[in-house]
Amino acid sequence: MDIASKKLPIILIIVLLGILALQFYANDSKGGKFVDPQTCEIYIKDPQINSKEYLDEFDSKCLEFKNLNP
Repeated sequence: MDIASKKLPIILIIVLLGILALQFYANDSKGGKFVDPQTCEIYIKDPQINSKEYLDEFDSKCLEFKNLNP
């Protein structure tokens, strides 16, 4: 397969899309920052032991929303 081939760009696009999909999957499975809806506190979820670790930080948008709706 030479560089001037019409199949090469298609193969490269498919490979790059596959790598991108794997990155999204890896980021989702690690867990991310979440907001506790009752306290508005930010926590991370540990997928290995399925537990929450609170970061002692609060989401400002959540707090504003809670103050508007008593």
